[in-house]
Amino acid sequence: MRITRLRLRDLKVHRDLDLELSPGLTIVRGPNEAGKSTVQRALEIALFRKVTASGAEIDALRSWGTGDDGRPWVGVDFVQEDLDGTRSGTLEKDFRGPKGTVRLVLDGETTTDPTRADEILADLTGIPSEKFFRSTASVRHHEVSDLARDEGALRDRLQASISGADRGTSAAKRRLERGLHDLQAKGDRNPGRLRVAELAVARAEAVVTEGEAQLAQLERDRDTLVAARERRAAADHALAERRSLLEKARQAERLTAERAVAQERFERYRQAVTVAAQITELEGGHPSPNPLPVLRQLVERVRVLDREIGELKVQLGEEPSAVDYQVEIPEPRYRPFAWLGAILAIGGVVAVALGVFGVVDSSIAGVAIVGGVVAAIVAVLLAAYARARRRAAFDFRRQKQLRDDEISRRLRGRSQLQDDLRRSEADLAAQLATIEVEDSAAAEDLLAREDAHVQAIERARAQLDGLVGKEPVSTLPTLRDAAALEIEQKTGALEALGPIAKEPRARERLEVEVRDQEGALERARDDEATARARVEQNPVDAEQVAGEAERLAAWREQLATLQRRRRIYQKCLDAIQVAETATMRTATRYLEKRMRGDMARLTGGRYRRVAVDDTSLDISVFAPERGGWVRLDDLSQGTLDAGYLAARLGLVRLVTQDRRPPLVFDDPFVTFDDDRAARAITVLRELAGDFQVIYLTTSDRYDHAADRVVTLPGPTATDAAADEEPEPAPAAG
Repeated sequence: MRITRLRLRDLKVHRDLDLELSPGLTIVRGPNEAGKSTVQRALEIALFRKVTASGAEIDALRSWGTGDDGRPWVGVDFVQEDLDGTRSGTLEKDFRGPKGTVRLVLDGETTTDPTRADEILADLTGIPSEKFFRSTASVRHHEVSDLARDEGALRDRLQASISGADRGTSAAKRRLERGLHDLQAKGDRNPGRLRVAELAVARAEAVVTEGEAQLAQLERDRDTLVAARERRAAADHALAERRSLLEKARQAERLTAERAVAQERFERYRQAVTVAAQITELEGGHPSPNPLPVLRQLVERVRVLDREIGELKVQLGEEPSAVDYQVEIPEPRYRPFAWLGAILAIGGVVAVALGVFGVVDSSIAGVAIVGGVVAAIVAVLLAAYARARRRAAFDFRRQKQLRDDEISRRLRGRSQLQDDLRRSEADLAAQLATIEVEDSAAAEDLLAREDAHVQAIERARAQLDGLVGKEPVSTLPTLRDAAALEIEQKTGALEALGPIAKEPRARERLEVEVRDQEGALERARDDEATARARVEQNPVDAEQVAGEAERLAAWREQLATLQRRRRIYQKCLDAIQVAETATMRTATRYLEKRMRGDMARLTGGRYRRVAVDDTSLDISVFAPERGGWVRLDDLSQGTLDAGYLAARLGLVRLVTQDRRPPLVFDDPFVTFDDDRAARAITVLRELAGDFQVIYLTTSDRYDHAADRVVTLPGPTATDAAADEEPEPAPAAG
């Protein structure tokens, strides 16, 4: 496949680009940022990227400043040389995500189906995928030594180049490996079919074993349930008996208490009837016809009159004596003693002061002090005596006044006293007549008897109130008789209960027995419930166990089938590995043969022998200085790039066979010196006779070898506001 024309629209820096390419060696030259790598990327996506692809990578290919409708568009005109002749065609791809369109015209036949178009392009180029194209025929200057190849597709192509088959064994290996993985995967999330079958067999075996064990356990649980039911029935019967006896004991205790209450009520009503009779008898036998308050007032009046009569008689029986009017008792005198005490006190103080302050002679100072003290003591005694005499004089005056008053009273008129005495005696006789007694002593006796009689009535009434409260007296005999009848009824009911009514503390004993029996019944019920739950939770029966046994046999048969399939898959995979090893050995020998000539021309004959590992495809060269083989990775970067360039050219020849994809090189010789670069471009010049070569570079040193040189202009825009304050960069996102 040789591309004659490349057209780009809205693809990075190329808003509208139209390039004419030579079928041989085309040099696309331009400065940095001229869009050379964009041309290479455009060829890659045009030949191998599905037109409906979307994502950040496709969006990043859009030209800056394009509108919402601006999407990358690539057009390619090409010719295809094969055994049937030369065919021409055109390819147009508009990358718009799910709405992307493709138009492939080949020999007048148009294809717009994206999948079919990609299949035709893969057949024309001989390259299966974009990744494979970038690892072989499309080389960037920084990816010369990076054979990031699709190893499965590479092996298929190597095998196809040897065997002539349409496809290699990678797909078969992948299917076998996928089948083995599906069979043998051990993960818990995505277990393989073998793992599933093994788990199913183990699970079925466990279910069958557990089912058989559950059947045996079910039989035991049923026996346990029967025994528990019998124990529960016996405990229930015993509890019913104890509760019946307890109820009788409680009834007997209640009847006994009610009989005691009736007995107490009977005694109260009986006593109340007796007290009521006493009250009636007392109320009919009062000693005085007058009520007690009236009698008390009358007797009090008699007492007053009797006392007045006595006082009047005493007054009339005493006369004032003549001596009382003539004898005069002298009043006690106290003032001379007081004045004498004061004088002695002053003298004593003066004498003591003279002795203390030394006014007198020292020989008489002591005598003066003693004399002063003695005088002071005598003065105190005289003052006390004068005080006593003063109190006696006060008492004398008061007694004299009383005596004078008494004499004055006695000297009143006797006629008035006689009149008062007659009136008092008449009033006393009237009061005694009212009370119906002869004298005041009889009145006092009558009052005492009446008071005792009333107090007896009050005590009886208080006793009656304490016994029956405000109950009418007329109902007391009826209530008493009712209480007696209730006593007889309770006694008869107690006798009907039998011996339990006479047993002391029967209720306490039976309550303990009932609690114990209730606990025993509860335990029996728990045992029965537990046994029933175990029976209900064990639903397995013989039919279920038989069904599980049948499923176990089916799973075992399926497991044996899967194990047999795994053995077959493994044998097939081993056979393919052996065949692939043999195929790869033949292919790597071919690759070594093609690489030797290119490596010798690129290095000027320095490295002529090349070895490629059959398994890993690692490349080694024979180093003359060391006299031995050296891995290509251990040499200089320029030699490494030359070796991998030869490897890529050899791989392209090997895997494409009769197909001729275009070879795109983005300045892969930047690490070469001038001599090695000249030899490399010569190799490409020779290669251009068989493949179309598109070489992207910034240098003009390869122009002499090109069939066509295409120059891309560089960017010309500059920042006119460089000296101004820069605007802040927009935030990410």
